[in-house]
Amino acid sequence: MPTEETARGRDWLRAMPIVFVLLWSTGFIGAKYGLPYVEPLTFLLVRLALVAAVLTLVAVATRAPWPKSWAAAGRIALAGLLVHGVYLSGVFLAIAHGLPAGVTALVVGIQPLLIAALSGPLLGERVNGRQWAGLLLGLAGVGLVVREKFVVDAEHLVGLGYALAALVGITLGTLYQKRHGAAMDLRSGTAIQYAATALVLAVAAPLTETMRIQWTGEFVFALLWLSFVLSVGAIFLLFALIRRGAAAKVSSLFYLTPPVTTLVAWALFDERLGAVALLGMGVAVAGVALVNRS
Repeated sequence: MPTEETARGRDWLRAMPIVFVLLWSTGFIGAKYGLPYVEPLTFLLVRLALVAAVLTLVAVATRAPWPKSWAAAGRIALAGLLVHGVYLSGVFLAIAHGLPAGVTALVVGIQPLLIAALSGPLLGERVNGRQWAGLLLGLAGVGLVVREKFVVDAEHLVGLGYALAALVGITLGTLYQKRHGAAMDLRSGTAIQYAATALVLAVAAPLTETMRIQWTGEFVFALLWLSFVLSVGAIFLLFALIRRGAAAKVSSLFYLTPPVTTLVAWALFDERLGAVALLGMGVAVAGVALVNRS
């Protein structure tokens, strides 16, 4: 007979995907708050350096195990450079170059299909016909959500290129983390990942940006939210989900990010929310449910 502690554990496992989607979806909102006061790579450098320092202290204080070799640490760092460096830099640079957040979300939203296509040959995970149908249905739902904001012209091509780079980063990073980072301790492993990414940004940011920051209340709020709610809370949940589930199933959760982001933007910024977008949300949820059905 299951104990109360076991029941609570099962409830938390069921809630993890929902909590992850809610937290991850606030990323675009945090960027909207913070980017008017700082350039994108500088923003990421400050954010990731702060998180790396805090997580290193946490890992040391709690005596978390560290990688047993430099090779293992290097593999952990590479996964971090893809997920945190390439993905986050691509998203922030795309938005900073004027690409609408909805378009950015749609480009990155192709990720579950790429994961499904690559998880077979790279991870040996089988994606069945029902799951493929769910992935396509989810992408269609995301398209309906952002269709009213889908405007791309010549001046947005640079931003589109950055969004595509973000798509490649999160796709390869998810696959690499699943294959090589499943056994890492979340405290020490993510500290290594953020530190490695911050070191790269410490070189890139001064070469490409002025590194001036306006320390407004909005910027500080966005920095703290993105640093600890996203870079700690959401990333810990993502890696825990990757460790426990098939890559295609976990990646399908990203289909829910644009709908939830749209709802949050509607609530906070009074952005328009039409009937087609509401329909798209329902379609995206149905697609994710189809992928994850036992």
